[in-house]
Amino acid sequence: MSQLKKKVSKILKDLNSSGTKGLAWLVDPDKIINPTLFKEKFDWVKDSYLDLIFVGGSTLSRDNFREVVLSVKQIAGEIPVVIFPGSQMQLAEEADAILFLSLISGRNPEYLIGQQVLAAPIIKKMKLEPLPTAYMLVNEGEITSVQYVTQTIPLPNSKPNLAKATALAGHYLGMKYFYMDAGSGAKSPVSPAVIKAVKSVTKKPIIVGGGLDSLEKVRNAYESGADLLVIGNAIEKDPSFLAKVLDYKVLLNLSLNVN
Repeated sequence: MSQLKKKVSKILKDLNSSGTKGLAWLVDPDKIINPTLFKEKFDWVKDSYLDLIFVGGSTLSRDNFREVVLSVKQIAGEIPVVIFPGSQMQLAEEADAILFLSLISGRNPEYLIGQQVLAAPIIKKMKLEPLPTAYMLVNEGEITSVQYVTQTIPLPNSKPNLAKATALAGHYLGMKYFYMDAGSGAKSPVSPAVIKAVKSVTKKPIIVGGGLDSLEKVRNAYESGADLLVIGNAIEKDPSFLAKVLDYKVLLNLSLNVN
């Protein structure tokens, strides 16, 4: 890892403590068919105000995870590349950090601790920065890839107190980061009420992703307390959306600094 790069934990801590809003781009390895075209289309990213790039997905139909990480590193410049693992098979020592997820909204032991036990020795050997993250699926019963793969029931947007209790349990268990995810391609994002409920029980960095396909949804998530937003599917459909959200984030942070 380049000495010029901040540790990802420091980036998340700084966002949380300063009130500054961050943005991560989620790259799905299954969607990178042509690495050369990918590099040409997104070469500008390294000079942008993007905070992090996540790589991962709920499924991995092709054995190309490491190659995708290397492709992302080529366009990332000094932006840290973070693994967002769908399983212990999604590991690459070329990344800078990994979200060490525990799916606390579900009751499947494989994703609470099973996959983590298998991955931990490999992560240590690769010297990846582990980020202990409470992972919470939140939507109104929509079947997403991550729900299907993990065989877990999401927390409903209509029950913010249930999300609050789940997050409080994660807080007491010592989780350092909280990631609420509506799921890739979700029609509705995590609701403002759920984000606010989780925010009320922890001062730790809050990450929100899934269903963020408009600037209005981005604004609602930021205003509700999200420190870092993660956008993936919307950028796959419209690559220019990444630039639009980055511009919005810059203007929002400028207004927060003024106020």
